[in-house]
Amino acid sequence: MIAQIGSHVRIIQALVIRDLMVRFGRRHLGFVWAVLEPMMLTAGIMTVWSLLKEPIVHGMSMVLFVFSGYLPLTLWRHITNASLRLFQKNVGLLYHHPISLGDILVARLALEFLSSTVALLVIYFVVAATHVVPLPEDPKLMLAGWLFMAWFAGSAAVLMVTWTEYWEPAEKFFQPAQYLMLPISGVFFMVDWLPTDGGKLALLNPMVHCFELFRAGIFGEAVVTHYDCWYLTAWCTGLTIAGLAAMSRIRGHVQIG
Repeated sequence: MIAQIGSHVRIIQALVIRDLMVRFGRRHLGFVWAVLEPMMLTAGIMTVWSLLKEPIVHGMSMVLFVFSGYLPLTLWRHITNASLRLFQKNVGLLYHHPISLGDILVARLALEFLSSTVALLVIYFVVAATHVVPLPEDPKLMLAGWLFMAWFAGSAAVLMVTWTEYWEPAEKFFQPAQYLMLPISGVFFMVDWLPTDGGKLALLNPMVHCFELFRAGIFGEAVVTHYDCWYLTAWCTGLTIAGLAAMSRIRGHVQIG
């Protein structure tokens, strides 16, 4: 059993390196683009919002509010987008008997999580060093929000990869769906800003809890946040179980050759 687990770990490590080379290449900055891309987009969005909005909104810095929303959103988008038609795009790997669908999925999700996390650390260090934003008030809560977002996105990605294998046109619906969900995701608001009924309704969306938890770590007691880690755990666990159950039946739909 231990030897089998070790074999899968080595396979996943090799697949991560392969995906890293395929995605970023060996030249022209390579993996550095994983950091530069979200850094440039975050800087651009922060600049635009700071010009269009008041510098202080609901008692908090608009720049810091945008910063605290865009980075977890980037994590969500990178992880979920990577899952679309993933198996068919990497079907050639299945010619190698030791490689399983699970190895391919875990390797891709691990790469997206690691690249997004490195981007978060580098961007936060840069903006904190230049005094654009302060250091987080509670790093543990910030980390919890980041990890919950990764778990929620990863469990959703398992369902997405199976759905797009069963029904290829499903891939076309995910990009519009992601844009449509932005207004209710929590990236542009905090629950405490909403009327009581609106806040209760917003908290039905587990993604809102991820943003609230992440911002609780950044702002601390300066703002009122609303989140339930048990609710998030229940959602993520349920999605993970449903995704793994669906994936166990997908092998016959992945055509080799």
